[in-house]
Amino acid sequence: MIKLLALDLDGTLLDSRGKVPEANREAIRAAEDAGVLVTIATGRRFRDARPLGLELDLNAPLITHNGALLKFAFSLETVAASLLDLDTTREIVRVGKQFGGNALVSADPHGKGSMLYDRISDDNIPLQRYIEWAKLLHGDEAEHAVMHVADLHDALPDHEVIHISFSGGCEPMARMLDFLREELDDSITILPTIYPHLDFTLIDILPPGATKGTGVEQLAALNGLSAENVMVIGDNFNDLDMLEYAGTPVVMGNATADLLERAEFYKTVSNNESGVAAAINRFILKQEK
Repeated sequence: MIKLLALDLDGTLLDSRGKVPEANREAIRAAEDAGVLVTIATGRRFRDARPLGLELDLNAPLITHNGALLKFAFSLETVAASLLDLDTTREIVRVGKQFGGNALVSADPHGKGSMLYDRISDDNIPLQRYIEWAKLLHGDEAEHAVMHVADLHDALPDHEVIHISFSGGCEPMARMLDFLREELDDSITILPTIYPHLDFTLIDILPPGATKGTGVEQLAALNGLSAENVMVIGDNFNDLDMLEYAGTPVVMGNATADLLERAEFYKTVSNNESGVAAAINRFILKQEK
């Protein structure tokens, strides 16, 4: 019996406009009323994911930072957190700057979380837009949520770090990726996202072993559940670990081809057709038409 449901956000729970379809809201509420724990499992930072957790009034802690942080949206109770140690963090920042990357450091996991940066290249438009979006999202709390510091190296000892991301052009970020994998691969988790047509690469660096799969498994264990009690829904490569773990793995109709080709994964309709609601109705509420 399914007792835990974990949902990816972008391309899954959210439609192409970044909104939660009403059918998905209703299905989530029905699942919770049926005794299922419902959470989101996302690569987003906790502070960026929290507004959706509050909006949906979810009954389980959010799985954020690709599984590195499990935390309740309302109470801010930290259920589990993995951290990067100071020496490793400083080395990552040093290497990133050496290769021309712009660093965004996610810290302070036992509060609402903060994001630190010291510089943004003039040509790094995606990061500039993200910083603007984050400040708008967090409103009156923006100065605490997104903090510009004079120098990250000097600021790091005052913060607990959970996640570092670097972004920049594809060529220098590819060289940085090779270096990180050769020098630090055993002590960190590296998740690259590459957009060749935009000449833009995002590299997420997390504590070792941090994946959505380990986050979902940890939440299940804390509630006395096993994989057969877990259903997950996703659409992209960073959902693969949790899809392979869950007893009921579901991929969206708009998922990447590699996931859609996996015969052992169930398929639902796209995010613009409320595929999450369709999957909940089928597997949890048993109301498939």
